[in-house]
Amino acid sequence: MDIEKIKPMVYKEPSLSTALGMEFLSTSEPDTCMARMKVDERNRQPFGFLSGGASLALAENLAGVGSMALCPHKIAVGVNVTGSHVKAVVEGDTVTALARLRHQGRTLHQWQVDITNGEGELISTVQVTNYIIASK
Repeated sequence: MDIEKIKPMVYKEPSLSTALGMEFLSTSEPDTCMARMKVDERNRQPFGFLSGGASLALAENLAGVGSMALCPHKIAVGVNVTGSHVKAVVEGDTVTALARLRHQGRTLHQWQVDITNGEGELISTVQVTNYIIASK
């Protein structure tokens, strides 16, 4: 999925994505997109591990980027985010999120987002539902 046209909007102003250090990437498949995030002081717990909330934020933001790439001139808002964390990630590592579109309706998109560590091990799996609305 080509998300290059979405990047200026995502990186335009300070946002949660930029505050946490998310980097969004295009993929060759039309139903996937990716993001990376280095685990550092912006997104870790006081104990030095990636915050579960930061993982959920990464997944929701990535799914939103994907939905907006699929629906130009529309806005995607997350209406449900559910995830499970299965492994800790230490500060200094980089996580990669791969979002795969599971359903594309006129007003709802369902995404499956798998987050892995630098070794390719599954860290979290997250389901995101986006509601698609007209842009103002």
